[in-house]
Amino acid sequence: MSSTTNVGASRRALGSGLRATAKVLPEHTRAHNRALVLQHLFHEGPTSRADLARATSLTRVTVSDLINVLLAEGLVEELGIQRGKGVGKPATLVGMRTDAYQIVALDLSDDAVMRGAVLTLTGEAVVRRSLAVDDRTGDELVALVERFARRLVAAASQPVIGVGIGSPGIVDLDGRVVEAPNRQWFDLPLAALLSDRLGLAVLVANDADAAALGEYTYGGGADSMLVLKVGQGVGAGLVVDGGRVHGVGGAAGELGHVTVVDDGEACACGRRGCLETLVSAPAIRRAVAGLGKTEADVVLAGLGRTLGITLAPVVSALNFGEVLLSGPVELLDGALREAAYATVVERTMPAVSAGFRLRMATLDDDVVLAGAAVLVLGAQLGVS
Repeated sequence: MSSTTNVGASRRALGSGLRATAKVLPEHTRAHNRALVLQHLFHEGPTSRADLARATSLTRVTVSDLINVLLAEGLVEELGIQRGKGVGKPATLVGMRTDAYQIVALDLSDDAVMRGAVLTLTGEAVVRRSLAVDDRTGDELVALVERFARRLVAAASQPVIGVGIGSPGIVDLDGRVVEAPNRQWFDLPLAALLSDRLGLAVLVANDADAAALGEYTYGGGADSMLVLKVGQGVGAGLVVDGGRVHGVGGAAGELGHVTVVDDGEACACGRRGCLETLVSAPAIRRAVAGLGKTEADVVLAGLGRTLGITLAPVVSALNFGEVLLSGPVELLDGALREAAYATVVERTMPAVSAGFRLRMATLDDDVVLAGAAVLVLGAQLGVS
């Protein structure tokens, strides 16, 4: 994640959204009010108490009390006088201490190596580590994840407020891995198990869902978007009207296992002809191996059209503003992406496709780590 990430720009019109929330919830709890204040400071930067009250529709007394609590907790700090605001007593600016606490994030999406980082609250990597999986699965892999997380927590230079993990497979809201066949994880309460062992809050989500959260919070993604993560498999993370979509069984976004070719190649899920058999990174590489650029572009455009056919009804049903592709740039950004975009536009109504974008993800290889950090921010501070 870039140290120049513009967090403020990533959530446009936040103040109006906060005011709308205030009207919907006439009786705020202290926790809700605290989250409103931290959300504003996180995305908009240093603000006076009076401006915070206006932006959140909380009373000045409530805001003042909350700021005093947050000052005592070390989450915010006073930053001096705000000048140039007219007559009267100068206001004191308060800002969130985004470097005072850290988050440990793990990306388990690669079947050969797990990646981890210690991050500031704004997503800047302070420490990076990687660890070979060496074909471990089941309980052995859980033990390896625990050891890796401990190493990262020990490497932190500030107090760690939680551990976020992006995992392959279907993951429910409690951080339980319902199934991740390639990892031999079934009905595994990964979040609860690691939280108990590490003595820290642990949040776990599907890796593609984490990617969507990362792009939404740190990458400036649209309020309604789909992030398609292309790697060993294919998965999608969905954000609709600013909220992550989970589905009944936590399996929303499993586009990789939609059948697109009748009686096609065998898929890891046990069926045949899934999208994943065509547009996972290994499948694309096999399809273009040994071809010159012109021939490879023809093949990539064909795969892009298949992807666009798969995406079009999803884009139409949920009216996404954009679809982001996360994966190998040399495979995805070019003929494949262009053909997928053209196919979505061709197969949806103008009211749906007007202004629609299909672009590469902003955060590249860090997208799952960023999303894992957002899991912790949301659970611990109410920030998204």
